[in-house]
Amino acid sequence: MTIKETIRKGMIILKTNNVTEPNIKSRLIMQYVLNKPREYLVVYDKKELTLRQEVNYFKAIKKLCQGIPIQHITNRQEFMKMTFYVDENVLIPRQDTEILVEEVIKIAKKINAKKILDLCTGSGAIAISLAKYIDKSNITAVDISDKALNVAKLNAKNNEVEDRITFVESDLFENLKKEKYDIIVSNPPYIKKEVLKKLDKEVQKEPNLALNGGYDGLDFYRKIIKNADEYLKFNGYLCFEIGYDQKEDVENLLKEQEKYINITCKKDLCDNDRVIIAKLN
Repeated sequence: MTIKETIRKGMIILKTNNVTEPNIKSRLIMQYVLNKPREYLVVYDKKELTLRQEVNYFKAIKKLCQGIPIQHITNRQEFMKMTFYVDENVLIPRQDTEILVEEVIKIAKKINAKKILDLCTGSGAIAISLAKYIDKSNITAVDISDKALNVAKLNAKNNEVEDRITFVESDLFENLKKEKYDIIVSNPPYIKKEVLKKLDKEVQKEPNLALNGGYDGLDFYRKIIKNADEYLKFNGYLCFEIGYDQKEDVENLLKEQEKYINITCKKDLCDNDRVIIAKLN
């Protein structure tokens, strides 16, 4: 079959199996199999595929029908204009998280912050983006999963910032030295335990460890907020990504501690509450 015919057949299979965005995904899988850009598929749409290419293409299409995220098939995700390797050991970086990164960059430039702690780093998307866009920054990236840290280290190397990031295997602050940071940032697991089973098939294929925020989704916020002052400099900033319905809960957790001021919330591109920022008083 030609490239065009194969993509069309792949699209029909995906559509029949209720896979979202079948047109886009059928084409992205072809780009992955051929290791070619989109333009190549247009110019050479009548080119015949080899048997091996056809087999590899439809194997990938089958995986999509089984609910495996396309990023886990291609091992690729774009974030903050960089390319990240992702697999089943890490949460796939989302565009919403770019809002968090952009806010931290603004704060860092405003207060001349250099020393930043990223908790629950996963693929390293936040830590690596901060290292890339904040001059002379020194980032500490923490995760409880050694497999996730291996992915993050690979991404740091691929994006040429490995010399600016220290990776630590730790359950939040547990294995950290008592150092003080200008900013602590985190996109922690925040899905309610009971909601996990109701998520899309593709999301359920991502690591439970990176999604499960406990019975009310707030476990990690409680722990971080309670202990962050021991690791933040005076007037340092605490920055979170939150679920769309968690603004009041997280703000209340911050207020209960009576040591955080200037608590603000930023919305994402869909007008959902997405980022909470607080200053240590």
